[in-house]
Amino acid sequence: MSRLTSPSPLDVLGDLVARARKAGAEAADAVLIDSIALSVGLRLGELERLERAESGDVGLRVLMGKRQAFVSSSDRSPAALDELVERCVAMARIVPEDPWCGLADPSELATRIPDLDVFDASEPTADTLIDMVRRAEDTARAIDGVSNSEGAEAGWGRSSVAIVGSNGLSFSYSVTSSSLSVSVLAGDAASGMERDHDYTSAVYLSDLRAPEDVGHEAGRRAVRRLGGRKVATKQVPVILDPRVARGLLSSLAGAINGAGVARGTSFLKDKLGKQVFAKGIQVTDDPHRARGLRSRPCDGEGVGTRRRAVIEDGVLTTWLLDLRSARQLGMRTTGHASRGTGSPPSPSASNFYMEAGVITPAEMIHDVPDGFYVTELFGQGVNGVTGDYSRGAAGFWISGGEIAFPVSEVTVAGNLKDMFLNLTPASDLELRHGVDCPTLRIDGLTVAGR
Repeated sequence: MSRLTSPSPLDVLGDLVARARKAGAEAADAVLIDSIALSVGLRLGELERLERAESGDVGLRVLMGKRQAFVSSSDRSPAALDELVERCVAMARIVPEDPWCGLADPSELATRIPDLDVFDASEPTADTLIDMVRRAEDTARAIDGVSNSEGAEAGWGRSSVAIVGSNGLSFSYSVTSSSLSVSVLAGDAASGMERDHDYTSAVYLSDLRAPEDVGHEAGRRAVRRLGGRKVATKQVPVILDPRVARGLLSSLAGAINGAGVARGTSFLKDKLGKQVFAKGIQVTDDPHRARGLRSRPCDGEGVGTRRRAVIEDGVLTTWLLDLRSARQLGMRTTGHASRGTGSPPSPSASNFYMEAGVITPAEMIHDVPDGFYVTELFGQGVNGVTGDYSRGAAGFWISGGEIAFPVSEVTVAGNLKDMFLNLTPASDLELRHGVDCPTLRIDGLTVAGR
């Protein structure tokens, strides 16, 4: 007796693309994403949230000449997929033309799918995650000076991705991710309170930092901030803790995104091949890093990916391009397309990091007679068109090469073009996230206080 089995995701998508072609599409591709997520939240020792979610979506893109349309659905029944094809083809006949749309040429498709070790086959139980958050929060609350908790959270997720196209594209892979965070308050209403947090994330649950380490760091950070005060407005060297320095690197990734460059909305739009950082600065995009949180075997259009020196000796060497932005700029894709089920591909960085320098953070601080060590930034005051930068900040004042006192309620301001050119990295790079950066020193910023 034969056993009935569900068709594989690649078979489902292959059939969907074939139906679209039969219905009149000149070209088509389809994406299927199945996800499972487990998360828990605890506060003051009491479980506040326990959630498990499963989702599945399939998306179809149809191209007719220079027109394209997208439709997605969570229903995979034959009738629903028939309707999906019918709607998508009908939409593609009437939407405005896009002169740069289109699938990858078969010669551009990846010929090898590398094993990146981004899938942890073991699924944690809810009890495992609850134990982790309890240990993290208990450790944080035990720190002398911690007075309350905003809670601890842990999560685990698994996603399976499959893509098939009429150009011969056909691949699938699975990824997992895990995370743990805790946030606590220190002080009291009479003398003032401060909040801080810590977190860890990884592909494999076993690669997360120990819950006690995360809790201790969150509590230590919160207590250390007590007694923060404003400082007088002045221009001084600013040192960014790695946790906030990552945001500066994200601004770089956004500024070299091909979609923004093609629209002319990036402050670096005229800087390709030019000095953007000081000599010696290296920024790398590495989609093939083993167990990397943003690793991918190929991009969302099936184009091969590789490690790239985005900034080499301070010079901007490339944009981050998908097929559409590359065509618009008269260039070749760099294999940076990412996509979901209901929208067109768009460029994005993979594992993006600045190479470490040679000076230690302690030496960097010791070299500053008067300056500001930033541990937290607030607000969204970054203008991607002009590079103007102004954000609320908290941290510690540096006096005579030593940490002197906590600082709060100030603003750090400058322009990213100048900030990049006057930036020095320390030696403490750790590859823990999708975007990573060592401690950074930036000269010439304005700290606005009283």
